[in-house]
Amino acid sequence: MQAEPAPVGLAVSGGPDSLALLLLANAAFPGGFEVATVDHGIRAEGAAEAITVGRICTQLGIRHATLRIDLGSGPALQERARKARYSALGEWAMTRGLQAIATAHHADDQAETVLMRLARGAGVRGLAGMRAHACVPGWPECALLRPLLGWRRSELEKIVKQAGMKAAVDPSNTNDRFERVRMRKMLAAFPALDPAFVATSASHLAQADSAIEWATQRSFASAETHEGVVYWAPADTPRVIALRILERILARFGAGTPRGNAISRWHDRLAAGKVATLGGVRGDGRSSTWRFAAARAPRFRSSQVSESP
Repeated sequence: MQAEPAPVGLAVSGGPDSLALLLLANAAFPGGFEVATVDHGIRAEGAAEAITVGRICTQLGIRHATLRIDLGSGPALQERARKARYSALGEWAMTRGLQAIATAHHADDQAETVLMRLARGAGVRGLAGMRAHACVPGWPECALLRPLLGWRRSELEKIVKQAGMKAAVDPSNTNDRFERVRMRKMLAAFPALDPAFVATSASHLAQADSAIEWATQRSFASAETHEGVVYWAPADTPRVIALRILERILARFGAGTPRGNAISRWHDRLAAGKVATLGGVRGDGRSSTWRFAAARAPRFRSSQVSESP
């Protein structure tokens, strides 16, 4: 006898992508999920769109909730909206006893994400793009599912149109002020750069990233801790793996995740046989076995590397 499927919550905004997700989910496992719509409070139409989604859910016999958030003021609107959205969805999932949240991110979204990260010089982890399975940011106990990463935007729009539904239109999706929109227009201007193939490359890179994580875990197993000091011998460890081991060492000391290329700079100073501190963790690379300990008086933020003589 098969177990019942885990309770899932769908994030449905009322746009064509998320409406298609709703329709596909209802066809695949009717009654096996709930729906939430996040009203960011940015546009007056947001409240009406949430009501429309709620009406559709009522017609389909699906439980629906509207989550209202306050973004306040400040720069990086889309990033703040993203964080607040996931925070609200995670809290809703935990309150409802849901084990996962599913979003309608698709292949075109993935291609845009990869290009945005490529423009910033991202490594394998970043260029792997969005993962089909992850955790809701800030809610590690709640899975984040992206079941539509293999679908194109045009395919999802067709599903909604065939269902006779009218999807909401968010004007920010055509506003050049936002980086994602600029990447979207660039993809449209260069049809040879097929979003489906970019998304496929991201999938291959995700597999490569998993392989690096596999190797990192095994290499880090050789690290030893004695009286608060971590010892690790890099030997001929590839740099990409060594950087991730340094991330784990910082985490062991509760130092958090540094910004930018701080870990790269830290690694290179240790590899040059120097002593350097990052995030309050003092690394000593003067022997074949590197030593790490809490700095006595950290004076630098986690993104800064200081060097000792």
